[in-house]
Amino acid sequence: MILAAGRGERLRPLTDHTPKPLIEIGGEPLIVHQLRWLSRAGVEDVVVNLHHLGAKIESRVGSGREWGVRVHYSREETLLETGGGIKKALQLLGNGRFLVVNGDVWTDFPFESLVQTPPSPFHIVLTHNPQGRTGDFDLEDHHVVRGDARPLTYCGIAIASAALFADSPAGAFSFRDLMFREAAARRLTGERFDGMWTDIGTPEQLRKLRRLTDYS
Repeated sequence: MILAAGRGERLRPLTDHTPKPLIEIGGEPLIVHQLRWLSRAGVEDVVVNLHHLGAKIESRVGSGREWGVRVHYSREETLLETGGGIKKALQLLGNGRFLVVNGDVWTDFPFESLVQTPPSPFHIVLTHNPQGRTGDFDLEDHHVVRGDARPLTYCGIAIASAALFADSPAGAFSFRDLMFREAAARRLTGERFDGMWTDIGTPEQLRKLRRLTDYS
């Protein structure tokens, strides 16, 4: 599942007319790169949730056939945040485990490592805190622990399962709420990734990524 419904408030005014997943990186929309990564990793079906300017995303991506995947859409009349968006999409995702990717992530993470051998029912990818940020997480023997000013931050890449959402609230809520709950019960596993990773949450992050991916 690609989480693509958000408004991208910190990137306004750009995101007033362009949803974050359609922002161009290296000459193509970010979501196009993500679909290619997933296809190369062996993913065949991708669910994309839509809200803010969702029709533009659907128009650009279509069926996904161009990138070797089948794309299914979960449309949100009101923004359900990350957790609520996943819960609404469970009818498309099924009852087993699935991969979750934030729609603003750029990375060279090897997605096939999660697709081919899912490590646990709830597993997240972490990276060292980007400069100037504080993290929520750390690792102890592959289990995720949380607290203030921890050295690791969530990459926006996870393996989750439908069962995790059984007792979750109706409506909007954050996927992180489930992470914190499962970490407290030592049911959340994780791995550290030290390769290329960034999100495009701010104009400066977007400018930096575009400099790194300038193929001209």
